[in-house]
Amino acid sequence: MTKILVTGANGQLGQSIRSIYSEYNNLDIIFTDVEELDICNLEQLKEYTKSANIEYLINCAAYTAVDKAEHEQVVAKRLNADAVKNIGIAATQNNFKVIHISTDYVFDGKTFKPYTESSLAVPESFYGQTKLLGEKYLMETHPDSIIIRTSWLYSEFGNNFVRTMIKLGMEKDELRIVADQVGSPTYAVDLGNAILTIITKVQKGSKTFTPGIYHYSNEGVCSWYDFTIRIHEAIGITCKISPIESKDYPTAAPRPFYSVLNKGKIKTNYKLNIPYWGASLEKCLKIIKANRQAAN
Repeated sequence: MTKILVTGANGQLGQSIRSIYSEYNNLDIIFTDVEELDICNLEQLKEYTKSANIEYLINCAAYTAVDKAEHEQVVAKRLNADAVKNIGIAATQNNFKVIHISTDYVFDGKTFKPYTESSLAVPESFYGQTKLLGEKYLMETHPDSIIIRTSWLYSEFGNNFVRTMIKLGMEKDELRIVADQVGSPTYAVDLGNAILTIITKVQKGSKTFTPGIYHYSNEGVCSWYDFTIRIHEAIGITCKISPIESKDYPTAAPRPFYSVLNKGKIKTNYKLNIPYWGASLEKCLKIIKANRQAAN
């Protein structure tokens, strides 16, 4: 069995991988978060990965509070960049492969054409700057790594846009949602399946581990307004949704107006079938509704 370490396991991607990994009987996965392993501590990271004798590390750990990052810059850089450098150093020393998760925020969102992996990365937010720096550090310290940029990540776990819109929609009579920012929602379970599928194909010899940057999001495009409408319709929430422009909802960190990612490279290299965002959203909402019914 292939031994894998997942860091940041209490985040929504880590929890999503935990929810599906039993379907991959060829993989032996260790799940850790900061309580078990502090990736900001290089010596601890080197010792842990050596003793665990892992073949892969999937880094799901990140500082994702985009607006807070503008003010908590030291903390954001420490987790999004410096800790990623630690992973690269440990991987080189202990000879394991790395799959690291990055973001659409490395782009400024001003080019209205799906971004490829070679598109110029010009992050406008400090969060995006730290994520891009993390990519740079990882490729410098351990070139035998895969970086997967994703966008608009959500799941039935943790804090995310879908769960927030359900909560607010049940509390308020009207919501004003930005309609001029466009992207592709990504169900974290789909991303988790893609990562585990890549590892499985490599281990079985049907594909080779090809280092570099890749893009992954669900198929299709929508605005935050469209996304909210679909969420509320599926749940049966009757809250009024009004479209607004970004200028009417100022945030500490600027958001990309257009963050659609071109996924041709990952689909070609690893023969992945990527689900449509609406279909994946329905799957997620069914689980959320079932969980709510069970809790009541």
